[in-house]
Amino acid sequence: MKILVVSDEESKYLWDYFDATKFKDIELVISCGDLKAEYLSFLVSVIHAPLFYVHGNHDSDYKVNPPEGCQCIEDKIVTYKGLRFLGLGGSHKYSAGDHQYSERQMKWRLSKLKPRLWLHKGIDILITHAPVYKLGDGEDLCHKGFVCFRDFMDAYRPKLLLHGHQHLNYGRNERIHHYNRTKIINAFGYSIMEI
Repeated sequence: MKILVVSDEESKYLWDYFDATKFKDIELVISCGDLKAEYLSFLVSVIHAPLFYVHGNHDSDYKVNPPEGCQCIEDKIVTYKGLRFLGLGGSHKYSAGDHQYSERQMKWRLSKLKPRLWLHKGIDILITHAPVYKLGDGEDLCHKGFVCFRDFMDAYRPKLLLHGHQHLNYGRNERIHHYNRTKIINAFGYSIMEI
């Protein structure tokens, strides 16, 4: 399956200069957060594939203006074409804004999912906004990754973890990291992957 993953910055290549012939074999679009609702609605209308999304720390306007035609998978396990996806948006808590969590709160969110994880026999792809601690994250509180994502990968061994939040243009960042059997991809901007 070919998947388009997007996050954090609207790509002119996709929005202003969209060429349908270059995306005709995309079967799924995944947003890792912090994108305009109109951008996601545009993508789902021109690519003609489902779009799953999680919230970024700047997605407060989704409350009144959610992306049309897209599916929020926050705290849900969704199966599509035989692959199991789990969504956990948000970043580390650094202000009073929406979609921000302490390490303890994110760990609690994961803990509440254990019965569903057991029923689904785990997952294949974890979709987050924040990165994993010390695997492509930043030094400041806002961009620090979650330790509990490492614990999750130890326990459930997903094939992929897709995240955003840590912009690749911040410097010293790489798009791909590996942790045990999990490939971690920073979705900043856009990336096309096959699984």
